[in-house]
Amino acid sequence: MEMSLKRNGVLPWLYAIVFAFLAASLYGVANNNYYVLILPWVLTIISLALFRLDNLFWFTVFITPLSINLSKTALGIGVSLPAEPVMFGVMLVYLFKVAYDGGIDKKVLFHPISLAILFHLLWMAISSVFSEMRVVSIKHTAARFTFVMVFFYMASQIFKNHKNIYKYIWFYLIPLLMVVGYALVRHAYYGFTDKSADWVMSPFYNDHTAYAAALAFYLPVTIALLFGKFKATAKNRNYLIVSIILLVAIILSFTRAAYVGLTLSFCVAIMFLFRIKFSLVASIFSVLLVFGIIFQNELTMELEKNREESTSNVASQLQSITNITTDASNVERFNRWNCAFKMFKERPVFGWGPGTYAFLYAPFQVSSEKTIISTNFGDGGNAHSEILGPLAEQGLLGSISYLLIVILVSYYSSIFISKCRNRNTKLLAIGLLLGLISYWVHGFLNNFLDTDKASVTYWGFIAALVALQVYYKENNKEEFTA
Repeated sequence: MEMSLKRNGVLPWLYAIVFAFLAASLYGVANNNYYVLILPWVLTIISLALFRLDNLFWFTVFITPLSINLSKTALGIGVSLPAEPVMFGVMLVYLFKVAYDGGIDKKVLFHPISLAILFHLLWMAISSVFSEMRVVSIKHTAARFTFVMVFFYMASQIFKNHKNIYKYIWFYLIPLLMVVGYALVRHAYYGFTDKSADWVMSPFYNDHTAYAAALAFYLPVTIALLFGKFKATAKNRNYLIVSIILLVAIILSFTRAAYVGLTLSFCVAIMFLFRIKFSLVASIFSVLLVFGIIFQNELTMELEKNREESTSNVASQLQSITNITTDASNVERFNRWNCAFKMFKERPVFGWGPGTYAFLYAPFQVSSEKTIISTNFGDGGNAHSEILGPLAEQGLLGSISYLLIVILVSYYSSIFISKCRNRNTKLLAIGLLLGLISYWVHGFLNNFLDTDKASVTYWGFIAALVALQVYYKENNKEEFTA
């Protein structure tokens, strides 16, 4: 081996690189500068990006649940390390490869879901031009562009091989289970109280709502795949064990939005199981909506009678969902939503700019709507809604672009599921769609798509569903197995 390296002239260069690194390390340590020690990791990532971009993609997925956002540390930088810088690097190399190789597969690029995503990005870019805080909006839009390019467009090409969809799920699940173990051990130390549930998953997830959203993404997938037919029966046992762990973790997260999202996902699963027509469900929903509008005053009066507070008891957690009078978390959401509506009324077309809500909502608060957790400076966070946040930040088309993606993913995925005859593939598609539904419901009460933790899964699941729709048709004689 050494003779081969000498003959190719590689060995001298290898010695020179090792010597240079040792010299730089000694100099850095001597001067209390330890950043030089990360140089091998940087060189490894660069090498993977240039020669094995797919491996760097998997590495990025794996490190995302374990990455730490520095915004709440002493550094105060709103970057998730090491995931986000690596994602940005992957995107740049991928764009270069796309330009060099002749573009993205047209079957994906011109899929209706892809076109809706492109419209979503385009409108974010346009609204950034008219932003009140242009630098903030450009950074926010650039981050969204990075997430979409890597975890939708690049992922859709990786998912041409259907087995990579299962691989994608496990590459996120395994580190997520590590975080679950870490959180449960800490939670047990504090007696599984609802107060400690807010922060035991830190520093990996900012709070229990973001943590529960990630868990709720994957529980429907693991449950669906539990009923698949695999060559190795151990796979079914693994899905069962993971499903139980995720369910326990969700319950102990004390996150009501996750409970609601999973409940509605379960209802949709029943629709698929009994093949209930979408038109019937839409009709029932329309009737309920009409009754809700007609009797809104009576419903509001009934809801105001609810004084159940959120506690560590799951039953009281569920009852407190409709407490719009004394539950501080619920009332604060109404405060944020009202601010979003007021911001929208002032700028209905382009909004105030992507990512600006958290910086600009304070003046729109009124004393009668504030709670004990409200802040006069408006530094309490975002709009708590994937629909109302874009409404304030990007105007009406901002919300419409988000909802359009939701509608098209639901529509085309449901058609694929109804026509698919392979059991494992059908279950995989159902699990992915149910995971997205759990987030869409959760996203009505919270919003996390500006974070890497949620975006990796959100855009990845959509990419997987599009890949199944585009590439499975061409391989319909092939048995899809995990």
